Amino acid sequence: MPTGATPGFATLAIRTGHHRTAEGEHSEPIFTTSSFVFANAAEAAARFGGEEAGNIYSRFTNPTVRAFEERLAALEGGERCVATASGMAAILATCLGLLRAGDHLVSSRAIFGSTTVLFNKYLARFGVETSYVDLADLDAWAAAIRPNTRLLFLETPSNPLTEMADIRALADLAHGRGCLLAVDNCFCTPALQRPLTLGADLVIHSATKYLDGQGRCLGGAVVGDAQRVGEEVFGVIRTAGPSMSPFNAWVFLKGLETLELRMLAHARAAQALAEWLVEQPAVTRVHYPGLASHPQHALVGAQQRTGGGIVAFEVRGGRAAAWRLIDATRLLSITANLGDTKTTITHPASTTHGRLSPQERADAGIGEGLIRVAVGLEDLGDIQADLALGLEGG
Repeated sequence: MPTGATPGFATLAIRTGHHRTAEGEHSEPIFTTSSFVFANAAEAAARFGGEEAGNIYSRFTNPTVRAFEERLAALEGGERCVATASGMAAILATCLGLLRAGDHLVSSRAIFGSTTVLFNKYLARFGVETSYVDLADLDAWAAAIRPNTRLLFLETPSNPLTEMADIRALADLAHGRGCLLAVDNCFCTPALQRPLTLGADLVIHSATKYLDGQGRCLGGAVVGDAQRVGEEVFGVIRTAGPSMSPFNAWVFLKGLETLELRMLAHARAAQALAEWLVEQPAVTRVHYPGLASHPQHALVGAQQRTGGGIVAFEVRGGRAAAWRLIDATRLLSITANLGDTKTTITHPASTTHGRLSPQERADAGIGEGLIRVAVGLEDLGDIQADLALGLEGG
């Protein structure tokens, strides 16, 4: 890296983390090895004893995975990043590393369905209780905090309604009450939003989504400080083993190189699509932060560069109408994944949030007529024409 001024985002995304080997490679290598050899028995003992830094075993020390961790930490402005096998593994490792029996967690209701199941079904078994509040209601967050509350958890923008929280205000609240703030930054990535600079303690990613950008691999990450992430969360990965594979880390490294370009392109298309959907007679409501009608639209300028690449909208006629629209598409991919160059479409109430009870979905605002579109990089006119096939029959 050049000396002097701090490199720009694009430079960090392309150059950080690659420590060129004696082979003189220009592109990052993939270290597909399960273990590493030592010069002698004393070196092995020093590595295992933590007295000497270096590679030991790829479950927790691998050069390719480390390159991805260094790059993402630089982009988010964190001291340390720990890579995981999936986004859910990142959330689990965070909770296992930082919470214990008897602790209390406050979470937004507007989170990924599997995260709710993790909190309610699995963390509860080990004595960690979770309370849920409306994402944008700061008073509700404050009222939910107890003496044993240790962590506030949220996604902003939320999945799938793109609701937003004031990260700086929540960080001030959390720290004033002795809690940590964890922000899932999956929808924005550091190209559009950097929660750590707004006061958050931890940033969580599903690298499967935009960090990859082409729907190829599973992975996750936690970014934060050297102690909580570098020791506590890392300790979970080292011991329990929900590790990122070297090949997947290499794919994510290459994805990060184009992250800023892709995110800005996704956002431009999503803004235009949202404005178009507002004009469609079959659509009753459009959820997109870039629209002036969005309840937290003012936060876009304060903490996000743009509205992001996700658009959700509601159609008359409930599930039947939503499924009919989805089934009428010919170009869009019917899948619950997002963050891909290919535009995807899904019905959250029966997919991403289908494991929740009807009451839990209602509390989270997930109606039967709701459709989520993760806007890809195809020509916008083709995306609109494909959606029109279902909207015209609505």
